[in-house]
Amino acid sequence: MLLNLDEPKIMGILNVTPDSFFDGGNYLSEDHIIQKVNSMEYHGAKIIDVGGYSSRPNAVHISEEEELKRILPIIALIKSNFPDLLISIDTFRSKVAEMSIKAGADIINDISGGNMDTNMFRCIANLKVPYVLMHMQGTPKTMQENPTYHNVVKEVNQFFTEKVNQLTQLGVKDIILDPGFGFGKTLEHNYQLLNQLGRFKTFNLPILVGFSRKSMINKVIETTPEEALNGTTVLNTIALMKGANILRVHDVKEANELIKLVTQLN
Repeated sequence: MLLNLDEPKIMGILNVTPDSFFDGGNYLSEDHIIQKVNSMEYHGAKIIDVGGYSSRPNAVHISEEEELKRILPIIALIKSNFPDLLISIDTFRSKVAEMSIKAGADIINDISGGNMDTNMFRCIANLKVPYVLMHMQGTPKTMQENPTYHNVVKEVNQFFTEKVNQLTQLGVKDIILDPGFGFGKTLEHNYQLLNQLGRFKTFNLPILVGFSRKSMINKVIETTPEEALNGTTVLNTIALMKGANILRVHDVKEANELIKLVTQLN
Protein backbone atom coordinates (compact mmCIF):
# COMPACT_ATOMS: atom_id res chain seq x y z
CA MET A 1 0.00 0.00 0.00
CA LEU A 2 1.22 3.48 -0.89
CA LEU A 3 -0.05 4.95 2.39
CA ASN A 4 0.43 4.08 6.03
CA LEU A 5 -3.15 3.59 7.25
CA ASP A 6 -2.33 3.22 10.94
CA GLU A 7 -4.21 6.51 11.19
CA PRO A 8 -7.16 7.44 8.95
CA LYS A 9 -6.40 9.35 5.77
CA ILE A 10 -8.35 11.85 3.66
CA MET A 11 -9.18 11.53 -0.01
CA GLY A 12 -10.15 14.95 -1.37
CA ILE A 13 -12.72 15.04 -4.18
CA LEU A 14 -11.90 16.91 -7.39
CA ASN A 15 -14.71 16.65 -9.91
CA VAL A 16 -13.75 17.95 -13.35
CA THR A 17 -17.25 17.41 -14.69
CA PRO A 18 -19.84 20.09 -15.47
CA ASP A 19 -22.70 18.13 -13.83
CA SER A 20 -21.64 16.54 -10.53
CA PHE A 21 -24.28 16.85 -7.82
CA PHE A 22 -22.38 19.23 -5.52
CA ASP A 23 -19.41 20.92 -7.21
CA GLY A 24 -20.03 20.29 -10.89
CA GLY A 25 -18.40 22.94 -13.07
CA ASN A 26 -16.45 24.56 -10.24
CA TYR A 27 -13.01 23.22 -11.17
CA LEU A 28 -12.69 23.45 -14.92
CA SER A 29 -9.86 26.00 -15.15
CA GLU A 30 -6.21 25.35 -14.26
CA ASP A 31 -6.10 28.21 -11.75
CA HIS A 32 -9.19 26.97 -9.91
CA ILE A 33 -7.86 23.41 -9.85
CA ILE A 34 -4.47 24.48 -8.47
CA GLN A 35 -6.14 26.62 -5.80
CA LYS A 36 -8.45 23.79 -4.77
CA VAL A 37 -5.75 21.10 -4.66
CA ASN A 38 -3.39 23.43 -2.80
CA SER A 39 -6.08 24.01 -0.17
CA MET A 40 -6.80 20.28 0.15
CA GLU A 41 -3.12 19.44 0.57
CA TYR A 42 -2.63 22.23 3.11
CA HIS A 43 -5.54 20.95 5.19
CA GLY A 44 -4.33 17.36 5.24
CA ALA A 45 -5.49 15.44 2.16
CA LYS A 46 -3.06 12.71 1.10
CA ILE A 47 -5.05 11.56 -1.96
CA ILE A 48 -6.84 13.59 -4.62
CA ASP A 49 -9.66 11.70 -6.32
CA VAL A 50 -10.12 13.01 -9.86
CA GLY A 51 -13.41 12.27 -11.57
CA GLY A 52 -14.21 13.01 -15.20
CA TYR A 53 -17.46 11.05 -15.43
CA SER A 54 -20.34 12.12 -13.19
CA SER A 55 -21.87 9.14 -11.38
CA ARG A 56 -24.83 10.99 -9.90
CA PRO A 57 -28.21 9.38 -10.71
CA ASN A 58 -29.29 10.12 -14.30
CA ALA A 59 -26.01 11.83 -15.16
CA VAL A 60 -25.26 12.38 -18.84
CA HIS A 61 -23.26 9.53 -20.40
CA ILE A 62 -19.95 10.59 -21.96
CA SER A 63 -17.55 8.74 -24.23
CA GLU A 64 -14.23 7.23 -23.18
CA GLU A 65 -12.48 9.86 -25.29
CA GLU A 66 -14.28 12.69 -23.52
CA GLU A 67 -13.46 11.24 -20.10
CA LEU A 68 -9.77 11.00 -21.01
CA LYS A 69 -9.79 14.51 -22.43
CA ARG A 70 -11.08 15.78 -19.09
CA ILE A 71 -8.74 13.94 -16.75
CA LEU A 72 -5.35 13.44 -18.42
CA PRO A 73 -4.42 17.16 -18.34
CA ILE A 74 -5.51 17.30 -14.68
CA ILE A 75 -3.22 14.38 -13.78
CA ALA A 76 -0.29 16.19 -15.40
CA LEU A 77 -1.22 19.46 -13.65
CA ILE A 78 -1.39 17.87 -10.20
CA LYS A 79 1.77 15.79 -10.65
CA SER A 80 3.81 18.83 -11.69
CA ASN A 81 2.51 21.11 -8.93
CA PHE A 82 1.92 18.68 -6.03
CA PRO A 83 4.47 15.84 -6.27
CA ASP A 84 3.77 14.57 -2.74
CA LEU A 85 0.07 13.92 -3.34
CA LEU A 86 -1.31 10.60 -4.53
CA ILE A 87 -3.77 10.77 -7.41
CA SER A 88 -6.77 8.48 -7.54
CA ILE A 89 -8.82 8.22 -10.73
CA ASP A 90 -12.56 7.67 -10.36
CA THR A 91 -13.37 5.52 -13.41
CA PHE A 92 -15.04 2.23 -14.31
CA ARG A 93 -13.25 1.94 -17.68
CA SER A 94 -10.08 -0.14 -18.00
CA LYS A 95 -8.67 1.95 -20.85
CA VAL A 96 -9.11 5.14 -18.81
CA ALA A 97 -7.51 3.38 -15.84
CA GLU A 98 -4.52 2.26 -17.90
CA MET A 99 -3.92 5.61 -19.55
CA SER A 100 -4.35 7.47 -16.26
CA ILE A 101 -1.77 5.32 -14.46
CA LYS A 102 0.66 5.74 -17.37
CA ALA A 103 0.11 9.51 -17.12
CA GLY A 104 1.10 9.48 -13.45
CA ALA A 105 -1.96 8.53 -11.38
CA ASP A 106 -1.47 6.12 -8.47
CA ILE A 107 -4.83 4.52 -7.58
CA ILE A 108 -7.94 3.40 -9.47
CA ASN A 109 -11.30 4.02 -7.81
CA ASP A 110 -13.94 1.93 -9.60
CA ILE A 111 -17.58 2.58 -8.64
CA SER A 112 -18.70 -0.57 -10.46
CA GLY A 113 -16.36 -3.05 -8.80
CA GLY A 114 -15.38 -4.41 -12.20
CA ASN A 115 -18.97 -4.99 -13.32
CA MET A 116 -19.10 -2.32 -16.03
CA ASP A 117 -15.85 -3.34 -17.74
CA THR A 118 -14.92 -7.02 -17.63
CA ASN A 119 -11.29 -6.18 -18.42
CA MET A 120 -10.84 -3.96 -15.36
CA PHE A 121 -9.52 -6.62 -12.95
CA ARG A 122 -6.93 -7.92 -15.40
CA CYS A 123 -5.94 -4.32 -16.13
CA ILE A 124 -5.41 -3.61 -12.42
CA ALA A 125 -3.38 -6.81 -12.07
CA ASN A 126 -1.14 -5.78 -14.97
CA LEU A 127 -0.74 -2.23 -13.68
CA LYS A 128 0.03 -3.41 -10.12
CA VAL A 129 -1.67 -0.43 -8.49
CA PRO A 130 -4.05 -0.08 -5.52
CA TYR A 131 -7.70 -0.58 -6.42
CA VAL A 132 -10.79 0.78 -4.69
CA LEU A 133 -13.44 -1.95 -5.03
CA MET A 134 -16.85 -0.33 -4.62
CA HIS A 135 -20.26 -1.98 -4.47
CA MET A 136 -23.03 -0.61 -6.66
CA GLN A 137 -26.34 -2.20 -7.59
CA GLY A 138 -27.11 -1.44 -11.24
CA THR A 139 -25.45 1.41 -13.13
CA PRO A 140 -25.28 5.16 -12.41
CA LYS A 141 -28.30 5.60 -14.68
CA THR A 142 -30.45 2.88 -13.05
CA MET A 143 -29.06 2.47 -9.53
CA GLN A 144 -31.73 4.46 -7.68
CA GLU A 145 -34.79 3.27 -9.61
CA ASN A 146 -35.72 0.51 -7.15
CA PRO A 147 -32.77 -0.85 -5.14
CA THR A 148 -33.78 -4.18 -3.58
CA TYR A 149 -31.96 -6.53 -1.20
CA HIS A 150 -32.97 -9.39 1.06
CA ASN A 151 -30.16 -8.37 3.42
CA VAL A 152 -28.01 -5.49 2.19
CA VAL A 153 -25.09 -6.09 4.58
CA LYS A 154 -24.91 -9.80 3.78
CA GLU A 155 -25.16 -9.17 0.02
CA VAL A 156 -22.48 -6.48 -0.02
CA ASN A 157 -20.29 -8.78 2.08
CA GLN A 158 -20.83 -11.60 -0.44
CA PHE A 159 -19.98 -9.23 -3.31
CA PHE A 160 -16.70 -8.31 -1.61
CA THR A 161 -15.89 -11.99 -0.96
CA GLU A 162 -16.34 -12.93 -4.61
CA LYS A 163 -14.54 -9.90 -6.04
CA VAL A 164 -11.61 -10.03 -3.60
CA ASN A 165 -11.13 -13.70 -4.49
CA GLN A 166 -11.08 -12.86 -8.21
CA LEU A 167 -8.59 -10.03 -7.67
CA THR A 168 -6.23 -12.00 -5.44
CA GLN A 169 -6.20 -14.91 -7.90
CA LEU A 170 -5.00 -12.41 -10.51
CA GLY A 171 -2.26 -11.22 -8.16
CA VAL A 172 -3.79 -7.93 -7.04
CA LYS A 173 -2.48 -7.16 -3.55
CA ASP A 174 -3.64 -3.64 -2.64
CA ILE A 175 -7.44 -3.64 -2.41
CA ILE A 176 -9.54 -1.01 -0.64
CA LEU A 177 -13.22 -1.76 0.09
CA ASP A 178 -15.97 0.82 -0.39
CA PRO A 179 -19.57 -0.24 0.49
CA GLY A 180 -20.87 2.35 -1.99
CA PHE A 181 -23.10 4.55 0.12
CA GLY A 182 -25.79 6.04 -2.11
CA PHE A 183 -25.05 3.75 -5.06
CA GLY A 184 -28.05 1.50 -5.57
CA LYS A 185 -29.26 1.76 -1.98
CA THR A 186 -32.30 3.22 -0.26
CA LEU A 187 -31.97 5.45 2.77
CA GLU A 188 -32.55 2.44 5.02
CA HIS A 189 -29.92 0.36 3.19
CA ASN A 190 -27.32 3.09 3.64
CA TYR A 191 -27.83 3.31 7.40
CA GLN A 192 -27.88 -0.47 7.81
CA LEU A 193 -24.49 -0.58 6.07
CA LEU A 194 -23.11 2.21 8.23
CA ASN A 195 -24.43 0.62 11.42
CA GLN A 196 -22.69 -2.67 10.56
CA LEU A 197 -19.62 -1.24 8.84
CA GLY A 198 -17.37 -3.10 11.26
CA ARG A 199 -18.41 -6.42 9.70
CA PHE A 200 -16.27 -5.63 6.68
CA LYS A 201 -13.13 -5.50 8.85
CA THR A 202 -13.03 -9.30 8.64
CA PHE A 203 -11.41 -8.93 5.19
CA ASN A 204 -8.38 -7.27 6.81
CA LEU A 205 -8.46 -4.67 4.04
CA PRO A 206 -8.74 -0.87 4.31
CA ILE A 207 -12.27 0.55 4.18
CA LEU A 208 -13.12 3.77 2.35
CA VAL A 209 -16.37 5.64 2.94
CA GLY A 210 -17.96 8.42 0.93
CA PHE A 211 -20.90 10.24 2.53
CA SER A 212 -19.93 13.76 1.60
CA ARG A 213 -23.06 15.92 1.24
CA LYS A 214 -25.12 13.00 -0.12
CA SER A 215 -28.88 12.56 -0.05
CA MET A 216 -28.65 10.01 2.79
CA ILE A 217 -27.85 13.05 4.93
CA ASN A 218 -30.19 15.54 3.32
CA LYS A 219 -33.26 13.30 3.42
CA VAL A 220 -32.91 12.82 7.18
CA ILE A 221 -32.10 16.34 8.35
CA GLU A 222 -33.82 18.19 5.49
CA THR A 223 -30.78 19.98 4.13
CA THR A 224 -29.46 20.69 0.66
CA PRO A 225 -26.00 19.50 -0.41
CA GLU A 226 -24.72 23.03 0.30
CA GLU A 227 -26.01 22.78 3.90
CA ALA A 228 -24.87 19.21 4.57
CA LEU A 229 -21.37 19.72 6.00
CA ASN A 230 -22.44 19.14 9.59
CA GLY A 231 -24.30 15.96 8.67
CA THR A 232 -21.29 14.77 6.65
CA THR A 233 -19.02 15.27 9.67
CA VAL A 234 -21.37 13.28 11.91
CA LEU A 235 -21.47 10.29 9.56
CA ASN A 236 -17.71 10.38 8.96
CA THR A 237 -17.17 10.35 12.72
CA ILE A 238 -19.42 7.31 13.15
CA ALA A 239 -17.63 5.55 10.28
CA LEU A 240 -14.20 6.18 11.82
CA MET A 241 -15.37 4.76 15.12
CA LYS A 242 -16.58 1.66 13.28
CA GLY A 243 -13.23 1.11 11.55
CA ALA A 244 -13.11 3.23 8.38
CA ASN A 245 -9.59 4.04 7.16
CA ILE A 246 -10.14 6.58 4.36
CA LEU A 247 -12.68 9.41 4.21
CA ARG A 248 -13.60 10.62 0.72
CA VAL A 249 -14.73 14.21 1.18
CA HIS A 250 -15.33 17.58 -0.39
CA ASP A 251 -14.39 19.36 2.86
CA VAL A 252 -10.86 18.39 3.83
CA LYS A 253 -10.26 20.82 6.71
CA GLU A 254 -13.27 19.58 8.66
CA ALA A 255 -12.44 15.93 7.97
CA ASN A 256 -8.90 16.48 9.26
CA GLU A 257 -10.22 18.06 12.45
CA LEU A 258 -12.56 15.15 13.15
CA ILE A 259 -9.77 12.61 12.54
CA LYS A 260 -7.59 14.41 15.09
CA LEU A 261 -10.41 14.31 17.64
CA VAL A 262 -11.42 10.69 17.06
CA THR A 263 -7.83 9.42 17.17
CA GLN A 264 -7.53 10.91 20.68
CA LEU A 265 -9.86 8.13 21.84
CA ASN A 266 -7.43 5.37 20.86
